[in-house]
Amino acid sequence: MNTESVIEIMDTTLRDGEQTSGVSFMPHEKLMICRALLEDLHVDRVEVASARVSDGELEAVQRITRWAASKDLLERVEVLGFVDDGKSLDWIERAGARTMNLLCKGSQRHCEGQLGKTLEKHAEDIRRNVKMAAQKGITVNLYLEDWSGGMKEENQAGRGWFVFQLMDSILLPLAGNQGGTMPISRIMLPDTLGILNPLETLDFMRQMVARYPSVHFDFHAHNDYDLAVSNVLAAVFGGARGLHTAINGLGERAGNAPLASVQAILKDHFNARTHINEEQLNRVAHMVESYSGIAIPPNKPITGSAVFTQVAGVHADGDKKQGLYQNALRPERFGRRREYALGKSSGKANIRMNLEELGLDLNDEDMKKVTDRIIELGDKKELVTQEDLPYIIRDVLKHSEDDERVQLLSYMVSTAYGLRPMAQVRLQIDSQIYEESAQGDGQYDAFVRAVRHIYRDRLDRQFPWLSNYSVTIPPGGRTDALVQTTIEWVFNEKTYRTHALDADQTEAAIKATIKLLNIIEPLY
Repeated sequence: MNTESVIEIMDTTLRDGEQTSGVSFMPHEKLMICRALLEDLHVDRVEVASARVSDGELEAVQRITRWAASKDLLERVEVLGFVDDGKSLDWIERAGARTMNLLCKGSQRHCEGQLGKTLEKHAEDIRRNVKMAAQKGITVNLYLEDWSGGMKEENQAGRGWFVFQLMDSILLPLAGNQGGTMPISRIMLPDTLGILNPLETLDFMRQMVARYPSVHFDFHAHNDYDLAVSNVLAAVFGGARGLHTAINGLGERAGNAPLASVQAILKDHFNARTHINEEQLNRVAHMVESYSGIAIPPNKPITGSAVFTQVAGVHADGDKKQGLYQNALRPERFGRRREYALGKSSGKANIRMNLEELGLDLNDEDMKKVTDRIIELGDKKELVTQEDLPYIIRDVLKHSEDDERVQLLSYMVSTAYGLRPMAQVRLQIDSQIYEESAQGDGQYDAFVRAVRHIYRDRLDRQFPWLSNYSVTIPPGGRTDALVQTTIEWVFNEKTYRTHALDADQTEAAIKATIKLLNIIEPLY
């Protein structure tokens, strides 16, 4: 593998990724994701849609191309088109795009079984559509759909040499072996059904590169056997100059190769270069998570919520001494930070590292009490976070509620049909009592607005920004089950998470809010 050259990344979240079951991006969401991919992540190219899908898709691509043209990025926006005698080209032209990824057949089985065409007829149709694109000034890349199946056929006796015959009949001029000028920029080789393993990918890619050395080949992996990332790397070793990825591995069936994993492995294991801005990977992943509705698993490499969390106490101890349990995947690379979980596996090292971040210190006797309490909560499968520590300490060491600088003295929330919910709140901050009321879009929203009035209008203070909100109940689905509300806040560019339990969801959210106010009170 030539590590001197830059590996191109073409992200297909907005086209192939949108084929994930249940995912459909709104036009403005597509634009926001496209901007994040090109401006923040610095991917080389984006595939944003399939031609002739719908009026909504046309509107989305028009928004994207208008923005891209204003930023001189239009040549990096690509649309999937079909061998349909110019219908896709007309659609792409109306959408304002200038690059078509032309979907052709890369296997005899697909060509004959789906199209009912001979190789010669299909090649003739492809050449005609490519020439039509050239007349319109539209750049063409060629997808050889089911290329992996075609290459497997070629390695079985009696199946013919479909892929190479197709390439020779259309693309040989591109390889410099004849004097033609067929205007094709890239050949994109997909493992359409996710059937390859890394050894096959390496072998097949080397065959393609050896036969057509001057052609720019992209590789497009699918994850049906959980081998997408491995196959991507094998393709690079085989000579692929471009890779197709999707944010969070979105895509049809088991999805595509996830960009974050591909980037980290290329850089750390093979010293390959890309243009990707790693610091933005986590942020963009969670943007796509929000728009797609597909949650990122906690153990997802790079972007999962738990992947930079050490659980065992011995790991925290080793990290504190010499970083013994850390590798090249430093969370700071991706705009994140390392955390140390609190639970039944926690030791004193875990707890001390969390306390240090909070600016707290305990003697050995008090530390043992707190450790025992955390282990007890962990045995009950209670969720224990760093932000809970001050409250666990208060409970264990018998601190009174008078030590809370922010106390909720009383509140009332009400709702009525046809009217916006109303909240009236009475807080005591240190020795002063404040009372405010507000309307909101829900009972909790009304409560937060009232508290915000106190902080902003009465105290002239910055109020934390609520960035995420989730509600869970124990298994069983009983109507009287406790509700656990977890809220994520941003204050002074730092993220805090607080949670609380109650039989009422609004009450649990309010308790979590008061916890947050007490955590940040010393910071004012």
